Amino acid sequence: MEIIKTSIEGLVIIQPKVFEDERGYFMESYKENFIKENFPDIHFIQDNESKSSYGVLRGLHFQKPPFEQTKLVRVINGEVLDVAVDLRKNSSTYGQWESFALSGQNKKQL
Repeated sequence: MEIIKTSIEGLVIIQPKVFEDERGYFMESYKENFIKENFPDIHFIQDNESKSSYGVLRGLHFQKPPFEQTKLVRVINGEVLDVAVDLRKNSSTYGQWESFALSGQNKKQL
């Protein structure tokens, strides 16, 4: 897996290694020791899956302490435009935003 930094402090893209052949492909979407080594403050406790119909706009997801969550977002089929906004008032990148195309083709995780 490769870590690609973004312009927002603490926000990264994880690009997994994808092994393809005539049967399809294989990739590790999550690996505990990779997360522990690269993100020691993250405690991965939950994995969710959501399906949206074409044209659906999902809402802004933000939790204040003590309910904050670190998220790992990926798309299995199709494509989404994921927009991240830094709402942390004490952050050096407060108010900045960046958008990312996540798809079943590029396998990027945010």
